Amino acid sequence: MVHIRYSRWDITQREPLDSDSVFDQLNENMSDTGDLQQAMRRLMQKGIKQGEKQTKGIDDLLAQVAREMRKLYDQYRLQSAMDEVQEQLESILEQEKQTLDDLDQSGQDVQSNQQFLNDLPNKTSEAVEKLTSYSFQNPDAKKQFEQLAAQLDQIRKLENWLRREGSLFRGQTPMEFQQSQEMMERMEDLRRLEGQLSSMQLKDVDKELLEKLLGGDPMQDFEGVMRMQSLLEEGGYVLDQGDRFELTPRGIRRVGQLALRDIYQQLRRDGMGRHATRHRGSQELMTETSRPYVQGEPLHINMIQTLKNALLHGGGVPVRIRPGDFTVYESEHSTRAATVLLLDMSWSMSWEGRFAAAKKVALAMETLVRSMHPRDYFGIVGFFTRAVELKAKDLPQATWNMGDPFTNLQDGLHLASQMLERKPSANQQMIVITDGQPTAYCRQGRLYCEWPLSFGGISQRAAEETLKEAERITRKGITINTFMLDDSPVLRGFVDDLTRINKGRAFYTRPNRLGEYLLVDYLSHQKKKV
Repeated sequence: MVHIRYSRWDITQREPLDSDSVFDQLNENMSDTGDLQQAMRRLMQKGIKQGEKQTKGIDDLLAQVAREMRKLYDQYRLQSAMDEVQEQLESILEQEKQTLDDLDQSGQDVQSNQQFLNDLPNKTSEAVEKLTSYSFQNPDAKKQFEQLAAQLDQIRKLENWLRREGSLFRGQTPMEFQQSQEMMERMEDLRRLEGQLSSMQLKDVDKELLEKLLGGDPMQDFEGVMRMQSLLEEGGYVLDQGDRFELTPRGIRRVGQLALRDIYQQLRRDGMGRHATRHRGSQELMTETSRPYVQGEPLHINMIQTLKNALLHGGGVPVRIRPGDFTVYESEHSTRAATVLLLDMSWSMSWEGRFAAAKKVALAMETLVRSMHPRDYFGIVGFFTRAVELKAKDLPQATWNMGDPFTNLQDGLHLASQMLERKPSANQQMIVITDGQPTAYCRQGRLYCEWPLSFGGISQRAAEETLKEAERITRKGITINTFMLDDSPVLRGFVDDLTRINKGRAFYTRPNRLGEYLLVDYLSHQKKKV
């Protein structure tokens, strides 16, 4: 017979980890750092804390090591062990001096011995070391000293500990000399374990030492940390290249899906405005919804519902279908588009979480286009002092560039125009995400950089060359929509000029609302119900 025993659920019990939850936490870290290696390190350090699912990290283990050391500091008084050694030495010297006094009274010459003992150093270890060359006259003192001299190395070690950390031992429990050796050995083991954990080289951590010093639960925590890394590899999200980690194609796709999910969670259904499209594209059926047919509309018949209506209204065979029985599928007109997103990667984008929000939007849009509008083209350009094309695989680890403080929007627009020329479409647009005005431009293949003439002022030539590029783009029929993360008066003036030239639109928003603005605007131009 099989017996099953049930017990009350303990919220502290560990839930088994899965690769998805581990990668979700890794992605959050990567959003903050912009670097996979740093994100992996932070994951191992901090562990996973999501609701009731908690897995401790290396920092928790280090904190426990620190608590163990602090417990020893708070419990014991290390000086008492040294006092014990000093008392033993004084007792030996007292016996020897008494014997020398007796020999002196009997007429023997012991003056040199007495002088030797009087000249001993104050430091206990140095006195013991010097006494090793002394010829004891008292047999008992000699025997006791030989036992003490055998511990000379331990005495030196205790003295060094007292010099370095004696003030940290503030406990009231006196410590014997032998006990002090065990305590120092334990402290050294704790420091060795602390160094191994701090290095983050998990394969080098002495597991037996960890279990010996901290017990079973910390050992399970450490195995949980190691399991996180193996789960990411087994789940196909990351690849261990020995000295570094790399995202796999599946990991890159997952990053975009999470970004899209986060932004969609912020959206409200009634916030999605509708805008007219310029060109009608192919038609897509929405098989989950249908409605009565209206004369003149496309006849995408929902045959099952149409026959049901006919049977309900008349019944019998042959089935007689009246005009009112016809039901059609809802349909949408999809607008094929070619879009390039221009992402400001200059240093100022690091402020107020601007770049993290902008990158999340880029990841979400790339995923959205790839999954919902696979026939559309979506490219990404990063611009700082120069402009570069960013591939989907590069985006998760892209970050703002502190070494390039200038903003070359002109070069970004030029590169985006070249990318759109390779992807002809009736609807071409550029989406610019930036927080500043242009401060760099290219002319005849040469790069020019200029700081604004005054604080909050404008870089005149950079602005002029950027607006000229916008004019060339406008003549090609390409729309530029600009999402601004700053609204200073000078910046507004430049954006107004850009909008006037291109007839595009400008949005002023904050990093935490950027995703809502941009995705809603993009989707509203993609589809129109008919």
